[in-house]
Amino acid sequence: MDARFAAAARHSRLVRLLRVAVPAAVILALAAIVGISIFNPFRALMKQLPLDIDNLVVSGSKITMESPHLSGFSPDQRPYELWAKTATQDLLDPDHVDLNTLRAKVLMDDRSTVTMDARQGLFDTKAQVLDLRQDIFLQSSTGYEARLTRAIVDIAKGTVTSDEPVDVKLLNGTLSGKRLRIIDKGEVVRFEGGVVMNLVLDAPATPAASESEQSDATPAAPERANGSRSSTKPGTAR
Repeated sequence: MDARFAAAARHSRLVRLLRVAVPAAVILALAAIVGISIFNPFRALMKQLPLDIDNLVVSGSKITMESPHLSGFSPDQRPYELWAKTATQDLLDPDHVDLNTLRAKVLMDDRSTVTMDARQGLFDTKAQVLDLRQDIFLQSSTGYEARLTRAIVDIAKGTVTSDEPVDVKLLNGTLSGKRLRIIDKGEVVRFEGGVVMNLVLDAPATPAASESEQSDATPAAPERANGSRSSTKPGTAR
């Protein structure tokens, strides 16, 4: 009985830690990958490729647009912008567009801004799938950050999958996993495989402590929560 009680207490403590460390803002920041893609600014980019002659470079069967920049509004009237160093389409393979050094910025529901950078991207216009590669970096104006090396965005399904490590910087620690799954158009964000969380929590206040004791106090050691899977929804943790 004592062992079961201790296990339940540890589980309750872990849930409390997750609720402190993984607020909805982090989930929304990661879900912005889905949101940016669902707005589908790439469709507008495709319309520009054969039309904007001033920025076009033709090499063999490939047409490259230099420094494309798109801006618009999501269906719920949130502004977004998309930049790329180059966007290249091969006339022999018109269903694919190579994006080089791309950046997207979107306004979130809480009025914060999320910026996404990636070194490379391949957009399949037929399948509506965006393959982001190398140095994927998400940064929220509220202070959260996430780094990935690859992410497959299925625009039609509203999902993101990554089978490579993901690292998230929280305001009070870090969260990492070997895989990432975002489903239901960003409603569920799941970390899988060797999930590790490091938290730095403020030490509880001690009203009776003297000024000298407070000056000698050492910071609380980071707390760590390990697991094989972590699945959260905005504002919740399990």
